[in-house]
Amino acid sequence: MPLPFEDPYNAFCTDTDAFLEGASVGPLSGLTFAAKDLYDVAGHVTGGGNPDWKRTHEPATETSWPVQALVDAGATMVGKTHTDELSRGIFGENAHYGTPINPAAPGHVPGGSSSGSVAAVAGGLVDVALGTDTGGSVRVPASFCGVVGMRTTHGRIPFTHAIDQAPSFDTVGWFARDAETFARAGSILLESEISAQDSPRLIVADDLFAYADDAVRKALADAMDTVHAHTRDHEHTTLAPEGVDVWFGHQAILQGREAWDTFGDWVDAHDPRFGFEVAENYLIGRNWPDEARAEAQAARPHYRARVEALLGDDGVIVMPTTPFPAPPRNSLRSDQKARRFRVIAMTCISGLAGTPQINLPLGMPSTADPQGSFPDWPARPGTNC
Repeated sequence: MPLPFEDPYNAFCTDTDAFLEGASVGPLSGLTFAAKDLYDVAGHVTGGGNPDWKRTHEPATETSWPVQALVDAGATMVGKTHTDELSRGIFGENAHYGTPINPAAPGHVPGGSSSGSVAAVAGGLVDVALGTDTGGSVRVPASFCGVVGMRTTHGRIPFTHAIDQAPSFDTVGWFARDAETFARAGSILLESEISAQDSPRLIVADDLFAYADDAVRKALADAMDTVHAHTRDHEHTTLAPEGVDVWFGHQAILQGREAWDTFGDWVDAHDPRFGFEVAENYLIGRNWPDEARAEAQAARPHYRARVEALLGDDGVIVMPTTPFPAPPRNSLRSDQKARRFRVIAMTCISGLAGTPQINLPLGMPSTADPQGSFPDWPARPGTNC
């Protein structure tokens, strides 16, 4: 069935009529949601943001768990949303279906790969939207569009009947405009009540604040004062002593090789059409040598141990979600590549550690650009924040 509203943000896929009526009674009755076009809906082809993928695949036989859980709780799924091709992007640009509009800053990218989902929420078209996060694909768009968005603990929510990218990084995530709605959906997706943690111990990642642009640091200064007022005490630390670029390098190798392992046979068989950056990402991932992969894999337990040691049983790490505000639409490819490296150098922390991370829209830079980056909270699995 067609969308029950106009879509001025190009958030929704127009080549599918996937729609699921919510249960008549449930804790989410009356809410609407959208699902990123990586999640299966029985009877419909999951497009994955690439027309050749959609052309070469059959309709799904089962609906993915997160989608069905929200429907069973009473929320109505009104449609599928655009994604960067096979989730291999971070800015929300799609060479085939166009770039969704950032409702908070229309001249700027929305962030990806959950670009349509964040646009649908930020633009008020739905109450909640499902995304996925491998290397930042919920956290970055949540930051760029000024909404609440979370990457969950790796493996916490079933990632089945969905298009994988890099299985050791892929996670379920979701967006909402306000904390109350976010928590209502979260209680269903996490199958547990969400409550405030009493006076957590705050750990400020000084090296990641230093990595961010001046405008971001200034925008977060007042927010940090507010955060400090609600915490028992706080401390400062260097989260990545080796340097965030070293952590990013290992993330890039592991994610890139896993993505090629996931899609390589299909690429070889079908010679699909890709945007430049997506094709480049696959080629780079394919060409990482086994020795580099082994080195990165060996370093990963160290990164996880570092994050868990800082968090302990009661800690919350605070850091900027992204190092800069949402970039302009239609930027030069070379400029976007440099920005991609910088943003993933921040988002790789939780990906490597397997920890959850939530974007809270608490600050905006005082520049001509109306959109900014927001504090991010990686928390120990099971910790509420």
